[in-house]
Amino acid sequence: MKVWRRRDIPDLTGRRAVVTGANSGIGLAVARALAWSGAHVTLACRDAGRGAGAVALITGGGVPAERVSLLPLDLADLSSVRAFSARFADDRLDILVNNAGVLGRPKRQTVDCFETHFGVNHLGHFALTAGLLPSLLAADDPRVVTLTSIFGYFGFLDFDNLDGERFYSRWLAYAQSKLANLLFAWELARRCDRIRSLAAHPGYARTNLFTGGFRRGPGIDARLLGFSGYLLAQSSDMGSLPVLYAATHPDVRSGALIGPALAQWWGFPVEVRPFVRLPDHDPAIGARLWAESERLTGTRFDVTG
Repeated sequence: MKVWRRRDIPDLTGRRAVVTGANSGIGLAVARALAWSGAHVTLACRDAGRGAGAVALITGGGVPAERVSLLPLDLADLSSVRAFSARFADDRLDILVNNAGVLGRPKRQTVDCFETHFGVNHLGHFALTAGLLPSLLAADDPRVVTLTSIFGYFGFLDFDNLDGERFYSRWLAYAQSKLANLLFAWELARRCDRIRSLAAHPGYARTNLFTGGFRRGPGIDARLLGFSGYLLAQSSDMGSLPVLYAATHPDVRSGALIGPALAQWWGFPVEVRPFVRLPDHDPAIGARLWAESERLTGTRFDVTG
């Protein structure tokens, strides 16, 4: 069977893309590959200094400077999300990659008083996608790729404890947010047939998010898991391939989940079976998450255009 590689990305000249969290890891690898393939890529980064470093790295590698731009975005602050979306009010957007995330944080809240993992990983991207919807609908074949994780298998949506007040575990909070990412991608695909909405995950990849998250965690088990990332995990470049496949493959279907071929842990990208438990396939769960996300963010997600 022929494997899909970075060289199989089609010519993206004239297309515009936004990649959140593009200053390192998967996001940087995705932004660099899209720009190399001809797209104009906006790096949406919380840290301006690290974002500028990523721009320099991409353009220093031979990508023309006019293909890369940097805009501030803090997904932990909905006012920053709204300000970012306003910058695209009159622009077309072909590809949105919802990549940025946090992992293994102690119990904290975002600026808008959401539990950090759920607020940044899911609600921030939910509000961003809603804000960029007019720009996406102005494109001929727009795509939204939302990153999930195989850790989402351990998640469950506790609608009575989304803020972590009744019970909190940093690992379960992360898993819940990654399950929410997957269900959001599916629900957007169900609600809007004018956008190809896909989920992708990198498998077991060596990223700053993963290894750093476990290094911050308590106990020898967390540190061992973080160390194993250096020994067993595939590179960020390999981990970026499912995202790039979802963002650019001409025949990928809306609602698909793209991940590594080998047990969803390693290898080249393919469409994979969802890793969630059966009850989470119920469209009613996705619809409830959508309604709750609109309520919490104060965002009306108008998919009718």
